Amino acid sequence: MTEPHPGGYREETRRPIGKRSPEERARDYQEIYEPSWDEAHLQSQGERCMDCGVPTCMGGCPIGNIIPDWNDLVYRSDWKAALERLHATNNFPEFTGYTCPAPCEDACVFAYNDDPVTIKSIERAIVDRGWEEGWIEPEPPSSRTDYEVAIVGSGPAGLAAAQQLNRAGHRVTVYERDDEIGGLMQYGIPDFKFAKSRVQRRVEQLAAEGIHFETNAGVGESVDPDTLCEDYDAACLAVGAQRPRDIEIPGRELDGIHFAMPYLRQANRRQAGKQLASPEIDAADKHVVVLGGGDTGADCVATAHRQGAAQVVQIGINPKPPIERPSDNPWPMLPKTYTKTYAQEEGGIEEFEIDTTAFLDTSGDGRVDTLDAERVLWSYDGEGSRVDKTVIEDGLAIPADLVFVAIGFTGPEADPFAPIGVERAPDGTFRTDEHMMTTTEGVFAAGDANIGASLVVWAIGDGRDVARHIDSYLTGESDLPPSLQTETPPISP
Repeated sequence: MTEPHPGGYREETRRPIGKRSPEERARDYQEIYEPSWDEAHLQSQGERCMDCGVPTCMGGCPIGNIIPDWNDLVYRSDWKAALERLHATNNFPEFTGYTCPAPCEDACVFAYNDDPVTIKSIERAIVDRGWEEGWIEPEPPSSRTDYEVAIVGSGPAGLAAAQQLNRAGHRVTVYERDDEIGGLMQYGIPDFKFAKSRVQRRVEQLAAEGIHFETNAGVGESVDPDTLCEDYDAACLAVGAQRPRDIEIPGRELDGIHFAMPYLRQANRRQAGKQLASPEIDAADKHVVVLGGGDTGADCVATAHRQGAAQVVQIGINPKPPIERPSDNPWPMLPKTYTKTYAQEEGGIEEFEIDTTAFLDTSGDGRVDTLDAERVLWSYDGEGSRVDKTVIEDGLAIPADLVFVAIGFTGPEADPFAPIGVERAPDGTFRTDEHMMTTTEGVFAAGDANIGASLVVWAIGDGRDVARHIDSYLTGESDLPPSLQTETPPISP
């Protein structure tokens, strides 16, 4: 076994697993990352971890992954033990290893004045190795209770809750309104960011552990909401928060303006060879404008590239962040700095401080063809909210055959649970108490439906937390491990 090397961080530089070249990857739907990695490379990256006395990386991780331990185990070539330590806090490390923005790296002590440890790359490598070696196998419970639990929604929160409750011995049924299990991981995230085979093998694992899945089973549609209370001892609502925030300006009714998620869902279904909803949305040869500078907007940009758009313009309403940390944004706070997204690496135009004022139909055919906008400077109040603007340049006319609105989400889409007494909070999420129970006895909520639109890693942690609360509700106590989340998660755009 490799001997400890306390000074390794002085000798190795940060080298994350790379991406394929932008020119190559923008022409296909294969994952954007390099398909293979070298073991010695990842060992050297694990060697950079200083095993700090205060592991701030763990504090930055929403689920408290025991990062220094599995960094060291990779350095020592004990990959199987690293996988066990990773699974101790994270049910689906490939979900996070491929899609998480890695707040743990921002919190790494190295990030104070150097490049952080490649935590995300090491996490991805561990779970990839686990699947390759056959170390990840079904773990059904040794015995069963008589309790039955319904999980509504099969995204990261729902699947994490289902696996934890099943391992506690309860009988778990997962209801999914779509035709495939996986929620956001299946239809919300593009194939080129996260291959759907990674979802499928987890679903197969969970099914082999004894979890029952029902697809095409929308509560309030084919499934009566009363079923949750009458046929189950407890239920969990993990339906996400995909109700989109809209932009109310003149011309919003024109054809060619779509919310981001229907576009991304349709693109994923097209890649899977599935039937598409009407109207079909295709960016081929079109001038595309994406409103919103977050991850969802980036996914729209990258999808439009692959469909052969003539031009893609991504518009953010806020100023472009600085390259270096501002003085009021010290480590270990999340850095408010600019990083080019994978989508912008592939091409396109990126604009900041653009305020859209109208959608125009200059040809008179009922379709948008131009976006009218202003270049502005914003003023802010003491809490950082925009309060006023100074127009620097007005009358900007941006060609726009297709517009995708990706400016955030406001809570769960539908409300089929009101008939059983589930109430909404002012922010659109389901109202829950300190035990994550809704206003209906025995019905809990988790993930984005509980905390608001956030990250996959927060959803997994929330699913683990709700499982522990449900287990305690059913049995009076729980041996399921608590999540290490300690504060309300930030809402991401």
